[in-house]
Amino acid sequence: MQGKQILLTGGTGGLGLGVTPVVLATGAELTLPYRKEKDLLALRETLPANALERIRFVQVDLLDETAIAQMIDSMRRVDGLIHLVGGFAMGPTHEYRLEDWRKDFDLNLTTTFLVCKHSLRKMWQQGYGRIVTVGSRGAVEPGPQLAAYCASKAGVVALTRSIAAETKGTDITANVVLPSIIDTPANRAAMGSEQAELWVKPESLGQVLAFLVSEAARDLRGAVIPVYGNV
Repeated sequence: MQGKQILLTGGTGGLGLGVTPVVLATGAELTLPYRKEKDLLALRETLPANALERIRFVQVDLLDETAIAQMIDSMRRVDGLIHLVGGFAMGPTHEYRLEDWRKDFDLNLTTTFLVCKHSLRKMWQQGYGRIVTVGSRGAVEPGPQLAAYCASKAGVVALTRSIAAETKGTDITANVVLPSIIDTPANRAAMGSEQAELWVKPESLGQVLAFLVSEAARDLRGAVIPVYGNV
Protein backbone atom coordinates (compact mmCIF):
# COMPACT_ATOMS: atom_id res chain seq x y z
CA MET A 1 0.00 0.00 0.00
CA GLN A 2 3.05 2.27 0.00
CA GLY A 3 2.09 5.51 -1.70
CA LYS A 4 -1.44 4.35 -2.61
CA GLN A 5 -3.98 7.17 -2.67
CA ILE A 6 -6.93 6.28 -0.45
CA LEU A 7 -10.12 8.25 0.13
CA LEU A 8 -11.24 7.53 3.70
CA THR A 9 -14.56 8.97 4.79
CA GLY A 10 -15.59 9.05 8.45
CA GLY A 11 -11.97 8.96 9.53
CA THR A 12 -12.56 11.32 12.46
CA GLY A 13 -15.49 9.40 14.00
CA GLY A 14 -15.46 6.74 16.71
CA LEU A 15 -14.81 3.99 14.18
CA GLY A 16 -12.45 6.13 12.13
CA LEU A 17 -10.16 6.84 15.09
CA GLY A 18 -9.39 3.12 15.12
CA VAL A 19 -9.35 2.55 11.37
CA THR A 20 -7.29 5.56 10.25
CA PRO A 21 -4.05 4.55 12.05
CA VAL A 22 -4.35 1.02 10.66
CA VAL A 23 -4.65 2.26 7.08
CA LEU A 24 -1.81 4.74 7.57
CA ALA A 25 0.39 1.91 8.87
CA THR A 26 0.20 0.30 5.42
CA GLY A 27 2.07 3.26 3.92
CA ALA A 28 -0.97 4.70 2.17
CA GLU A 29 -1.62 8.40 1.69
CA LEU A 30 -5.09 9.54 2.72
CA THR A 31 -7.60 12.13 1.63
CA LEU A 32 -9.89 12.55 4.60
CA PRO A 33 -13.08 14.64 4.36
CA TYR A 34 -14.49 16.28 7.48
CA ARG A 35 -17.37 18.57 8.42
CA LYS A 36 -16.08 20.81 11.23
CA GLU A 37 -12.65 21.74 12.56
CA LYS A 38 -13.49 20.33 16.00
CA ASP A 39 -13.92 16.91 14.37
CA LEU A 40 -10.17 16.82 13.71
CA LEU A 41 -9.01 17.36 17.29
CA ALA A 42 -9.17 13.76 18.51
CA LEU A 43 -7.48 12.40 15.37
CA ARG A 44 -4.66 14.94 15.54
CA GLU A 45 -4.07 14.06 19.17
CA THR A 46 -4.00 10.35 18.35
CA LEU A 47 -1.56 10.34 15.43
CA PRO A 48 2.15 11.23 15.36
CA ALA A 49 3.21 14.21 13.25
CA ASN A 50 4.88 12.07 10.57
CA ALA A 51 1.61 10.17 10.04
CA LEU A 52 -0.42 13.37 9.82
CA GLU A 53 1.86 14.46 6.97
CA ARG A 54 0.30 11.70 4.84
CA ILE A 55 -3.26 12.95 5.36
CA ARG A 56 -4.88 15.65 3.24
CA PHE A 57 -7.88 17.02 5.11
CA VAL A 58 -10.76 18.38 3.00
CA GLN A 59 -13.76 20.13 4.51
CA VAL A 60 -16.81 18.85 2.64
CA ASP A 61 -20.44 17.91 3.12
CA LEU A 62 -20.86 14.33 1.90
CA LEU A 63 -24.42 15.08 0.80
CA ASP A 64 -23.19 17.82 -1.54
CA GLU A 65 -22.52 16.10 -4.86
CA THR A 66 -20.72 19.08 -6.40
CA ALA A 67 -18.34 19.33 -3.45
CA ILE A 68 -17.68 15.58 -3.53
CA ALA A 69 -16.92 15.66 -7.25
CA GLN A 70 -14.51 18.57 -6.74
CA MET A 71 -12.72 16.79 -3.89
CA ILE A 72 -12.24 13.62 -5.92
CA ASP A 73 -11.22 15.52 -9.04
CA SER A 74 -8.52 17.22 -6.96
CA MET A 75 -6.98 13.83 -6.14
CA ARG A 76 -4.20 12.66 -8.43
CA ARG A 77 -5.56 9.12 -8.20
CA VAL A 78 -8.16 7.22 -6.19
CA ASP A 79 -6.56 3.84 -5.68
CA GLY A 80 -9.05 2.96 -2.98
CA LEU A 81 -12.17 4.15 -1.21
CA ILE A 82 -13.03 3.18 2.35
CA HIS A 83 -16.42 4.62 3.24
CA LEU A 84 -17.07 4.60 6.99
CA VAL A 85 -19.69 7.34 7.20
CA GLY A 86 -23.00 6.17 8.60
CA GLY A 87 -25.24 6.38 11.61
CA PHE A 88 -27.47 4.30 13.85
CA ALA A 89 -31.05 5.10 14.82
CA MET A 90 -33.98 3.10 16.11
CA GLY A 91 -37.66 3.35 16.92
CA PRO A 92 -40.91 1.45 16.35
CA THR A 93 -41.87 1.44 12.69
CA HIS A 94 -45.46 2.57 13.27
CA GLU A 95 -44.19 5.70 15.04
CA TYR A 96 -41.12 6.42 12.90
CA ARG A 97 -41.19 9.83 11.27
CA LEU A 98 -40.69 10.12 7.52
CA GLU A 99 -38.23 12.93 8.20
CA ASP A 100 -36.07 10.59 10.29
CA TRP A 101 -36.39 7.79 7.72
CA ARG A 102 -35.06 10.12 5.01
CA LYS A 103 -32.27 11.31 7.30
CA ASP A 104 -31.19 7.71 7.95
CA PHE A 105 -31.15 6.89 4.24
CA ASP A 106 -29.21 10.04 3.43
CA LEU A 107 -26.58 9.32 6.07
CA ASN A 108 -26.17 5.62 5.39
CA LEU A 109 -27.04 5.15 1.73
CA THR A 110 -26.95 8.48 -0.14
CA THR A 111 -23.46 9.34 1.10
CA THR A 112 -22.32 5.87 0.03
CA PHE A 113 -23.80 6.32 -3.43
CA LEU A 114 -22.23 9.75 -3.96
CA VAL A 115 -18.68 8.88 -2.89
CA CYS A 116 -18.83 5.55 -4.74
CA LYS A 117 -20.18 7.22 -7.89
CA HIS A 118 -17.40 9.78 -8.17
CA SER A 119 -14.62 7.49 -6.93
CA LEU A 120 -15.73 4.92 -9.50
CA ARG A 121 -15.66 7.56 -12.23
CA LYS A 122 -11.99 8.19 -11.40
CA MET A 123 -11.25 4.48 -11.15
CA TRP A 124 -12.67 3.82 -14.62
CA GLN A 125 -10.25 6.43 -15.98
CA GLN A 126 -7.34 4.76 -14.20
CA GLY A 127 -8.38 1.18 -14.90
CA TYR A 128 -7.81 0.33 -11.24
CA GLY A 129 -9.49 0.76 -7.88
CA ARG A 130 -10.75 -0.80 -4.67
CA ILE A 131 -14.09 0.18 -3.13
CA VAL A 132 -14.92 -0.93 0.41
CA THR A 133 -18.18 0.00 2.14
CA VAL A 134 -19.57 -0.67 5.59
CA GLY A 135 -22.97 -2.27 5.92
CA SER A 136 -24.21 -3.87 9.11
CA ARG A 137 -25.19 -7.24 10.49
CA GLY A 138 -28.68 -5.73 10.58
CA ALA A 139 -28.65 -5.58 6.78
CA VAL A 140 -28.96 -9.37 6.64
CA GLU A 141 -30.42 -10.02 10.12
CA PRO A 142 -32.92 -7.18 10.66
CA GLY A 143 -34.06 -6.58 14.21
CA PRO A 144 -37.10 -4.95 15.81
CA GLN A 145 -37.32 -1.16 15.87
CA LEU A 146 -34.45 -0.95 13.38
CA ALA A 147 -36.37 -0.76 10.10
CA ALA A 148 -34.78 2.43 8.74
CA TYR A 149 -31.27 1.49 9.83
CA CYS A 150 -31.46 -2.08 8.53
CA ALA A 151 -33.13 -1.07 5.27
CA SER A 152 -30.60 1.66 4.54
CA LYS A 153 -27.69 -0.66 5.32
CA ALA A 154 -29.24 -3.36 3.13
CA GLY A 155 -29.20 -0.72 0.41
CA VAL A 156 -25.46 -0.27 0.97
CA VAL A 157 -24.97 -4.00 0.45
CA ALA A 158 -27.04 -4.02 -2.76
CA LEU A 159 -25.29 -0.91 -4.11
CA THR A 160 -21.85 -2.38 -3.46
CA ARG A 161 -22.68 -5.70 -5.07
CA SER A 162 -24.16 -3.93 -8.08
CA ILE A 163 -20.91 -1.98 -8.51
CA ALA A 164 -19.00 -5.26 -8.28
CA ALA A 165 -21.15 -6.67 -11.07
CA GLU A 166 -20.62 -3.57 -13.22
CA THR A 167 -16.84 -3.78 -12.83
CA LYS A 168 -16.49 -7.51 -13.46
CA GLY A 169 -13.60 -8.23 -15.80
CA THR A 170 -11.64 -5.16 -14.69
CA ASP A 171 -9.09 -4.41 -11.97
CA ILE A 172 -11.75 -2.52 -10.02
CA THR A 173 -13.36 -4.32 -7.09
CA ALA A 174 -16.14 -3.54 -4.64
CA ASN A 175 -16.78 -5.34 -1.35
CA VAL A 176 -18.79 -4.67 1.79
CA VAL A 177 -18.23 -5.62 5.42
CA LEU A 178 -21.01 -6.30 7.92
CA PRO A 179 -19.93 -5.45 11.46
CA SER A 180 -22.08 -6.19 14.45
CA ILE A 181 -21.78 -3.85 17.45
CA ILE A 182 -18.55 -1.85 17.24
CA ASP A 183 -16.73 -0.94 20.44
CA THR A 184 -16.88 2.85 20.22
CA PRO A 185 -17.36 5.41 23.01
CA ALA A 186 -20.81 6.23 21.62
CA ASN A 187 -21.93 2.61 21.74
CA ARG A 188 -20.59 2.17 25.26
CA ALA A 189 -22.48 5.28 26.35
CA ALA A 190 -25.70 4.04 24.73
CA MET A 191 -25.54 0.36 25.72
CA GLY A 192 -23.16 0.17 28.65
CA SER A 193 -19.81 -1.58 28.62
CA GLU A 194 -20.66 -4.92 30.25
CA GLN A 195 -20.49 -6.81 26.93
CA ALA A 196 -18.02 -4.50 25.19
CA GLU A 197 -15.23 -7.07 25.22
CA LEU A 198 -17.35 -9.17 22.87
CA TRP A 199 -17.89 -6.34 20.38
CA VAL A 200 -15.87 -5.67 17.25
CA LYS A 201 -12.84 -3.48 17.91
CA PRO A 202 -12.37 -0.61 15.44
CA GLU A 203 -8.75 -1.62 14.94
CA SER A 204 -9.77 -5.18 14.11
CA LEU A 205 -12.30 -3.98 11.55
CA GLY A 206 -9.58 -1.65 10.24
CA GLN A 207 -7.38 -4.64 9.45
CA VAL A 208 -10.16 -6.19 7.37
CA LEU A 209 -10.79 -2.91 5.55
CA ALA A 210 -7.09 -2.34 4.90
CA PHE A 211 -6.82 -5.80 3.33
CA LEU A 212 -9.86 -5.28 1.12
CA VAL A 213 -8.51 -1.98 -0.21
CA SER A 214 -5.13 -3.53 -1.02
CA GLU A 215 -3.74 -5.24 -4.11
CA ALA A 216 -3.85 -8.55 -2.20
CA ALA A 217 -7.66 -8.53 -2.36
CA ARG A 218 -7.86 -8.31 -6.14
CA ASP A 219 -9.72 -11.62 -6.41
CA LEU A 220 -12.48 -10.59 -4.00
CA ARG A 221 -15.40 -8.80 -5.62
CA GLY A 222 -18.98 -8.50 -4.47
CA ALA A 223 -18.11 -10.16 -1.16
CA VAL A 224 -20.37 -9.54 1.84
CA ILE A 225 -18.08 -10.18 4.78
CA PRO A 226 -19.43 -10.69 8.31
CA VAL A 227 -17.31 -9.16 11.07
CA TYR A 228 -19.35 -10.09 14.12
CA GLY A 229 -16.83 -10.31 16.94
CA ASN A 230 -18.17 -12.63 19.67
CA VAL A 231 -21.71 -11.29 19.76
